[in-house]
Amino acid sequence: MIKEVSFSEAMRRKYPEWVVLITTVDENGKPDVMPAGWAMIASHQPPMFAISVGHGRYTHELIRNQKEFVIAFPGPGLEKAIEDTGSCSGRDVDKFNQFGLKSLAAKEVKPPLLSGCVVNLECKLEGELEAGDHTIFLGKVVTAYVDEDIHARLLNFNGKFAVAIPQ
Repeated sequence: MIKEVSFSEAMRRKYPEWVVLITTVDENGKPDVMPAGWAMIASHQPPMFAISVGHGRYTHELIRNQKEFVIAFPGPGLEKAIEDTGSCSGRDVDKFNQFGLKSLAAKEVKPPLLSGCVVNLECKLEGELEAGDHTIFLGKVVTAYVDEDIHARLLNFNGKFAVAIPQ
């Protein structure tokens, strides 16, 4: 039986969804990271990816100011990092040091790649769309990486995580 419910109730039942980690840097080059569930491929040619970030988030400010970011798809073992980095602001905490995240230098952007991720995408900001209390940032993928030693990725089940392994 199908019934009408509130939007928030419907959203609680839409899981699983992928979760990504977005890295950014401030004007001094200090990195920050936040988890996000609202991310999607926007174009194959040229390659573009879209992420939705809340207006009050530090990541929102950094993307708007620096015009670049990295989208990383976490592999198994980063569940706690996803929870921890989503529970505080980079305005107040150096999340890389606080949570022991390992970064790798990116090739074409200042924000770092994240170790332990299946995929890392270096993005340069191409556009923005205001969407209520969020901004959808459109990033052109300028460099893409895969970690060939990681064969699974994490899915978010409303705050709980499961490993997705291709058959």
